[in-house]
Amino acid sequence: MPLTLRDQPLPYVDLLPERPAAAVELVVIHCTELPDLATAREYGERVLHASGTGNSGHYYVDRDGTVLRYVPGTRVANHVRGHNPNSIGIELVNLGRYPHWWDSHHQQMDEPYGEAQIAALGALLARLRVEFPHLRQIAGHEDLDTALMPASDDPALQIRRKLDPGPRFPWDAIVPACGLQRLR
Repeated sequence: MPLTLRDQPLPYVDLLPERPAAAVELVVIHCTELPDLATAREYGERVLHASGTGNSGHYYVDRDGTVLRYVPGTRVANHVRGHNPNSIGIELVNLGRYPHWWDSHHQQMDEPYGEAQIAALGALLARLRVEFPHLRQIAGHEDLDTALMPASDDPALQIRRKLDPGPRFPWDAIVPACGLQRLR
């Protein structure tokens, strides 16, 4: 599938630290856990840090296969604890646990990832392998952020903070096709 990529830089993109392409070793797959791309954009534009930046992936892949770049890969985006300096974050539009992220009764992630979205992700991963010479690994957000937190409905219960991209993500198809090693 040919990749059509549209640049839509976040307003604060110039405030994010720069890095050489050689620093990128890892791709982290996320899901937005939001209803649509427009809502994901709103979240990405929110300034949350003293630096004037917010939390966002580099690339967003919509359900129809549209790929948007919010942050160039040569800038450090805030998308996963402890791995931002050497990784690229790819967000797949998917409901995840929306809107009850932290409710212990709503921890299922049932929305499947469609063919167009997965095909676009495959094309994006192929492009990233060319652009970033040291890119060797791929992980899910859930693999890297394993923190627990109190459930919103019962603080005595602990739930996983991050579960994305979740059980419906087709790792068995993506990993062999992309040529990257799964990091867990």
